[in-house]
Amino acid sequence: MEESITGLITSFGFSSPEAFIALLVVVLAVIGAVIVVITFRPLMEYYPYTYPNARVRAKIGKILNEKQIAELAESESLEEVQNFLRGHKDYAKFVDKYPIEQALDANLAESYDLLARIAPGDLKPTFDLMLDQWDIKNIKSVLIAREAKLNEEETRELLVPYGELKDDQDKLIEADSVQDLIVALEGTPYAKILEEALPDYNENKTLLTLESALDNYYYERLLVKSSSQADDNTRMLHSYIGTKVDIANIKIILRAKADNLTYDQIKPYVIDNGYQLRGWKLKEFMESEDMDSLLSSIESSEYGSIVADHIPEYNSTKSITVFDEALDSYERNMAKNIFRKKPFGVGPIVGFMNKKEIEIKNLKIIARSKRGSSIPSSEIKEMLL
Repeated sequence: MEESITGLITSFGFSSPEAFIALLVVVLAVIGAVIVVITFRPLMEYYPYTYPNARVRAKIGKILNEKQIAELAESESLEEVQNFLRGHKDYAKFVDKYPIEQALDANLAESYDLLARIAPGDLKPTFDLMLDQWDIKNIKSVLIAREAKLNEEETRELLVPYGELKDDQDKLIEADSVQDLIVALEGTPYAKILEEALPDYNENKTLLTLESALDNYYYERLLVKSSSQADDNTRMLHSYIGTKVDIANIKIILRAKADNLTYDQIKPYVIDNGYQLRGWKLKEFMESEDMDSLLSSIESSEYGSIVADHIPEYNSTKSITVFDEALDSYERNMAKNIFRKKPFGVGPIVGFMNKKEIEIKNLKIIARSKRGSSIPSSEIKEMLL
């Protein structure tokens, strides 16, 4: 029997049974390695998200639910809203330190700061860049304060205590003009952005010129920074951010056309290249003769179905709010879908971002509604997202 097996092995070209066994061991080792890679590769992809998602899911659990938001909308006063927030650890430390809207902004900034600190390696550059939004928001707030001739205390209440410029806020507040602000920002990229936009601002005296220059600088960099194609997680984050940029562009152009603005009047406020809406398509939108031709152009784009279903309602009310609400709903649903598709990857992070932003927007709506003359709770609820 042994001789027959030896003969069979030799007939296959092997010099000895030992050579055959050695090759067999190598083949089995290769097959085993392949099986291990196939089995554990998905786990290796999700391993970097284990700790971040544990932190994020805990934060999602603290997001105010619809019932709590509705109860806040029915509260009697702003003080009652503040007292409610004092009962929530994440808000308490800010509510006792800042005016209500500044406290809400600080809470949102802290949430983004957390994401930047715990984000997995492939996502970290994107979340690090997202922190720049607080510097830009603060610069815009100073510009608005100067335009409204607010004093130092009133200006300080508009600023978020986060960002690279947090320790330079005194210098920003002391700026009496746009030129002074540019000097105060010397050494930062924002000085150059404002300086380049200054001639247009001096001509039209519209703060939107400066604000849009800052926004465009931020979003263009964010689109590039998030464009990594390392895996499905990075691609999904890029698609979510890109869609937010596209929606912002569509909203700007819709408002502009509702006010009968021309291409030249609109262009400074639009981000040149979006995600699915490339430059040529945005140009087509802006060159539309009127609202009807704009809606027709949008219908032929990737966002056509979102707008098309609401055209009859717009024709009846002539209010672009119907489109704003539809686009916001699309963004929310996109975040939910990413959460569902990637529950062990980027899903919880995107879901938390979206839920947190909605929570802060709703709390601001309620807080503003509790100032001054009383607004019926039914009307407040209609404004909520």
